[in-house]
Amino acid sequence: MNIHRDTPFSLRLAALLCSLLLAACSSAPTSRTPPAKAPPAASKPGLSSERLSLADTAQANEIVLFALGLLDTGYRFGGKNPDAGLDCSGMVSYVVEHAAGLRLPHNAAQIAARTRAIERSALRPADLVFFNTRGKSYTHMGIYLGNGKFIHAPSTGGKVRVDTLEMTYYAKRFDGARTLFD
Repeated sequence: MNIHRDTPFSLRLAALLCSLLLAACSSAPTSRTPPAKAPPAASKPGLSSERLSLADTAQANEIVLFALGLLDTGYRFGGKNPDAGLDCSGMVSYVVEHAAGLRLPHNAAQIAARTRAIERSALRPADLVFFNTRGKSYTHMGIYLGNGKFIHAPSTGGKVRVDTLEMTYYAKRFDGARTLFD
């Protein structure tokens, strides 16, 4: 399939969704396991050092598709649900909880601290990408979609959108990749 830049965004998005679904259908069947449960809460939010992870990699497709369903949702600092608006970590937390049943902290640095680091070259759809946007590590994040693209809630006045890791702004601020999968 050859999609050109002048093809409308909705058609490109539909082509991406179809290719993701076809890729999911071409994999060997896996047994369905219940979603992983979040570890018990620490006495204060974010103090637990227990690593968060999902055992079933089939949940990656669910995470990506659920995230794509939030395209054009409004940004709101501290936002935790699409009706009121989402910030970057609120979007990731919302998606992972609703698509895979795993509750994440609502803070990019806390999510980074409790997930496993991976090399950028090892990124797979549903992995997490982090950026240094305010002079310190892990101040922005998104969900990797594949082919160098990620979905995120960018900033005040913005909407959930897809960008590429190669865009100058994000390439200069890339702060690491992490995964929720063992």
